[in-house]
Formats: sequence, C-alpha cells, structure tokens
Amino acid sequence: MPANDARPLDGIDLLAVAPAALRAELQKQCRWQRFAPHEQIIDRNDDPDHVYFLVEGKVRVVIYSASGREITFDDLSAGASFGELSALDRAPRSANVMALTEATVGALPTAIFRSAVTENPAMALALMVHLVGVVRRANERIMELSTVGANNRVHAELLRLATHGAQPDGSAAIRPIPVHSDIASRVSTTRETVARVLSDLAKSGIVVRAADHLQVADLSRLERLVEDVRGEW
Repeated sequence: MPANDARPLDGIDLLAVAPAALRAELQKQCRWQRFAPHEQIIDRNDDPDHVYFLVEGKVRVVIYSASGREITFDDLSAGASFGELSALDRAPRSANVMALTEATVGALPTAIFRSAVTENPAMALALMVHLVGVVRRANERIMELSTVGANNRVHAELLRLATHGAQPDGSAAIRPIPVHSDIASRVSTTRETVARVLSDLAKSGIVVRAADHLQVADLSRLERLVEDVRGEW
C-alpha cells in the first residue's frame, strides 16, 4: 500500500485531467495489491466489481483458446488502467490480465469509478478518448490478421516494439530481447515463424542480437517492409 504522502494515482493517464482532490479521494477508496510475475490479476468472466490502476510494473492482457493457446491483446505499463469496459457495460470480463513483472495495482470499486466519470466531464471525455484508442488499435489488428501474412505481421510487431527505443542515427534497441512465443501470441502465428523471420532479418542486416537487447540496425528498412504491405490495404 502507498505511504500516506505518496500520490500514485497522479501518474495514471486516465486520471490526469481529474482534479487533484478527486484523485486523492479515489486513492483512499482503492484496495492496493502487489502481484508477483505471472500472477493473475483478472480472470476472464470475473464480475466487473473493480477498475484497476497500474502504478508500478507491467501486465499483459490475454485470452486463451479452447486448446489453451495464449492470444495476447496488449502489454500495459505503469500509468495504464484496465477493467473500464466491464465497468461501463457491467458485463463479465472479456480477457485475463496477468502480471509480467512485480506490479502494484490500485483496485477501485466500479460504482465509485462510474460516479467519478459521470460527475466530471473532463474525466468522461478522457475515458472516451482512451476507448477510441482501444477501438483504433483493434481495427488495425483486425486488418493485419485479415489481410497481412504472418511474416509481415511479425515485421509490424517488431516495428511497434522498436519505436519506443528509436535513436537519432536511425537504429533502435528493443529491451528486453523479445521472446519468440510472446511475439507469436501477439500476431497469431507460431514460434517457428517468428524465429525464421528474425533469422531472415538478421541475414539482411536489419536486426542484430546483442547481449541484452535486439538491435534494429536500420529502422527505415523495417518501416518500409511494413509500409509496403500496408499500402495494399
């Protein structure tokens, strides 16, 4: 649980427009939890009783097929929130959320969250903008899965990861080195396909594996591989 003088909700993107007094009040209403790596935070089909604010660590939003195959929707970092969809429509959860690293989460009762949103127009607008982003990313993912081959989906995912570590010299560092199964889960393919694509990119000089990261030596070439396919949509 945060110390009395800590203000962890100040770092939550969705609450940035809320008055400081409201954030302080919501913080008091949160149930604070610490999760270990790989520990489950939300189970799919749970009741929508809380909205969650991630103040430290990383979590993954996933679902599992009937055969047990993991399908990754998104990885979230500190400052993110999750559980808003069920808070709004009061339907059961649509995905599982598990901790990727040690994570500190504030769980706010749904009723309190709904009151805060309905009584603060700026916060309601921020929530709508957030949900628009969810829809846009989902649309992009649907288009990729429907129209782009597995190899190119891997290229697109690597580009997304590399963008966060872009350097002025046109290179980028992906840290930590992405796990083949994680990429496969995100783009709906196999680990073998991911391994083959990375091998081909290495032979082309586009990526180089370092001790603690994957170096994208030529970010512009990777971008062209992705844009050439997207241009056909």
